[in-house]
Amino acid sequence: MDSDKKNKVGSRQLSAFKQIERMHPIRMLLYLSMVGIGVLFLILLIAFIRTGGFMTEDVQLPKFFSVGTILLLLSSYTMSRIPGIYKKDKLHKMTRYLGGTLVLSLLFVGAQLLGWREMTAAGITFTGKASGTYLYLISALHILHLVGGVIFLFFLFLKTAHVAADSVRSLIFIRDPYRHLQLSMLAGYWHFLDFMWLGLYLVFLFMF
Repeated sequence: MDSDKKNKVGSRQLSAFKQIERMHPIRMLLYLSMVGIGVLFLILLIAFIRTGGFMTEDVQLPKFFSVGTILLLLSSYTMSRIPGIYKKDKLHKMTRYLGGTLVLSLLFVGAQLLGWREMTAAGITFTGKASGTYLYLISALHILHLVGGVIFLFFLFLKTAHVAADSVRSLIFIRDPYRHLQLSMLAGYWHFLDFMWLGLYLVFLFMF
C-alpha cells in the first residue's frame, strides 16, 4: 500500500513537472509576474495594517471605492464570458464584451480618482498619516498594474473589431493559437487583479 501511494505521488509530481515544461514561456513569465505582484501587495498591506488604519468616526472609506469595486467585479464577469464567445467564433459579440470590459475598467479608474478626492476632502493626504500614505500607494499601484491590462485589452478590442468585418481574417484570427494564448493570459491576469482588489477593499473596509 505504501509503495502504491509513493508511486501515485511520484507520478503526480512528474505530471506537474511535464505541465510546467510544456507551458509557453510567455505564460510562465506572466505567472511569475503575478506572484511578484502578489508578494508586493502583501508586504504593503501588512505595513498598512501595522499603522492602525483610520479608527475614527469622522473618517470613512471613500464611497467611490465601493462603486469602483462593483465596476471591477462586473468587468471580471464580462471578461469571463469572452473565452467562451471566442470558442463559438462569435467575433462581433466578442467585440461588444471586450468593449464593455474596457469601459467598465476605465470607469473603475475614474471611481478611484474620485475616491482620492474624497480622501483629500476628509483630510487624508499622501504626506500625512502613514496609513493614508499606504492607502494612496496601494490603490495607485493597483491602478498602474490594471492600466497595463487595459492597454492590451484596448489593442485586442481594436484587433477583434477589425477582423470581425472580414470573414477570411476572422477565420485566421479564430484559428490562431497565439491569439488564443493572448486571450487566456489576459483573462487570467484580469481576474487576478480584480480579486486582489476585492481582498484589498475588504481590508480597507475593516481598517476604517
